[in-house]
This record gives sequence, C-alpha cells and structure tokens, in this order.
Amino acid sequence: MSASSGQPVRVLLIAPSSDILGGQSVQASRILGNLAREPLVKATFLPMNPRLGPLQFLKKIKFVRTAATVFAFLVRLLWLVPRNDIVHVFAAAYFSFVWAPAPAILVGKLFGKKVILNYRDGQAEDHLRNWPIAFRIIQMADVIVAPSGYLVDVFAKFGLKARSIFNIIDPSPFLYRERPKPRPIFLHNRILEPLYNIQCTLRAFQRIQQRYPDATLTLAHEGPSWQELEEYAQGLGLRNTKFVGKVPHRQIAALYDSADIYLTSPNLDCMPGSLLECYSSGLPIVATDAGGIPYILFDEATGLLVPKDDDEAMANAAFRLLEEEGLALRLTRAGRAELDRYSWDKNVRNLWVGLYAELMGRPEVAQ
Repeated sequence: MSASSGQPVRVLLIAPSSDILGGQSVQASRILGNLAREPLVKATFLPMNPRLGPLQFLKKIKFVRTAATVFAFLVRLLWLVPRNDIVHVFAAAYFSFVWAPAPAILVGKLFGKKVILNYRDGQAEDHLRNWPIAFRIIQMADVIVAPSGYLVDVFAKFGLKARSIFNIIDPSPFLYRERPKPRPIFLHNRILEPLYNIQCTLRAFQRIQQRYPDATLTLAHEGPSWQELEEYAQGLGLRNTKFVGKVPHRQIAALYDSADIYLTSPNLDCMPGSLLECYSSGLPIVATDAGGIPYILFDEATGLLVPKDDDEAMANAAFRLLEEEGLALRLTRAGRAELDRYSWDKNVRNLWVGLYAELMGRPEVAQ
C-alpha cells in the first residue's frame, strides 16, 4: 500500500555503507541523517554491501564473498521494496551497476514503485556508450538525479533527461582559516587509485620542491595504488612527503587546517566532496579541469584549474598562490560563499524532499 495523505512517504535508500571508502557512503549517511528530521518522510537504509552476521567469515573467501554479499542484498531488496513507496538507489558505472543498482531498478518497477536513480560516477559517458543493457535499465527509472550539471549534460548527450541535486556539505565541523600568505604546505585527500592520477600531483610537487626545498606534501586516504605511489615518490626523490592513510572523520577538520594549499589531479571526476571541504576550511585549491570539477570550482574565481596531467601547469598555479599577493584570500572567500548551494537546510532539502513529494503527488510533504 502506498502512502496516503497524512502518512509519511516511505523511501528505501540503497547505497554503499561506511564499510566502503568513498564519497557515496558519506553522502548516503548525510541524506539519511537529514531525512530523519522530516516528519512526512520515513527513510529505510539498505546497504549495497550488507554485513553477513554469523556468516561474516565468508567475506574472507575470494569469490564466495561476492556471491554471499549479492545474495544477502537481493534477499533484503525483495523484502524491503514492497514495504516502501520510493526506491532511491545510488549508482556508479560498470560492474558495480550490475550487482546492486540494476536489480534495485528492476525490482522497484516489478512492484510498481517510483524509482530514483542517483547516478554518481564521472565515468558515465563511457558506461552509457559501451553498456547497452545498462542504458536500457537506466531508462526504466522514473527520475535520474546526478550531483552536478556535468553528469546532467552527459546524460543529455544520450537522450536521457536528468536533474542535478548537489552533494551535501555541513561546514560547521571544519575550521575556516584565512591564509593571506600561504606556506608551501600541501595536501591531497583522494582515494589512492589510478583514476585520480596522483602521479601528476607528485610530479608537480617535485617541481615545487625545486623552488621551495622545505615544502611538504601529505597524502591522505587509502587505495589499491598506495604502494606503487610510495615507490613513485621515492623514484622522484621527493622529501617531506607523507602517506598517512585513511584519516578518521573526527580528525578531518584538523587535516585540512594543517595545510595551506590543496592539490588534486584526476583525469576523470564527478563532484568531489573534498573541494567543498576545502571551501569550508579556507584552503586554496589547484585542480585539473576533469569531468565535473569545472562545474563546482570556477577558474580564477573559487580556485585554479589546470589541464589534465599537466604537472608543470599545476606547479605554476601553486607558485601563484604562494607568491601572488591577495590571490589565495580572494579565491577562498569566494569559495566559502558557494557553500549555501550545498547546504541541506538552505537548498538541498527542498530538492530531495520536493522530488519525493512530486513523485507521490503529495505537495504537503515538501512544506
């Protein structure tokens, strides 16, 4: 039975849990936490990576862990979908789309539910072009939502209408500090994997150290490329370069406060939350112009953009922040002013709750 007037709209949110590193689990947690304050929305969370209780030991067995996780997810999916009004499913590209978002869309439509596909992967264009079955399943969703205008434009190329609802940032835990004269203390905070081309950041830092021998670089987070990147840094002869691993949430504000310039050099990206965390911290940014980054970081206005895989341009942009009077202050003040767009209370709440109300024909839900 669907929700009637006066009853909460029941939303099944399907996304990675915090057991998986990355921005999707962070955003899912923030949406759930904020929806808990909505009297006319009742959200239930179904993790794509459910824990297996007494069978958790199966996750230690290669291949078996995948089969066991998918089976547990599908059982819970079939139980929960009929008990909700809206299926709101996060999605990424390729094989991760197959084992959770695709079944969620299919089961949602089987039971006559409204389905929101919340697509969050900068690799969307390649996915849509080369995975025709995924394309047809995506077409079945009632609404496609992406966190940035970049993905909206990508979907439009394939004749798919999408709308943008921004990621959420709560700036209150962060320590906003103005840096009128930044020191050569650099930070990188992305998962250590090939997509983010961290080698470019390391090469840029090599150039920076040639001019500023005492410059430091901290690389936070984990990932499959960790050992390879440490060896790459050693091969470049870098000094004062620390790989510190995953930083606990309670220490993230201090991590950003400890640095004076943020470097990030992905070849492909969607809407990195780390840039919003920099805005919240007053940390000036040098980033490559990959994917959705130019949709949230405006060159010469809220940060400095450089071409992809151009370590020389990245180093030169860093030199500007270190040496150009007033530049860092101007950029970070403008970045801070952008934060209202990503606030739940000031913007994002009306978009998500308004969408639920629209799908159910319940305008009072969004009041």
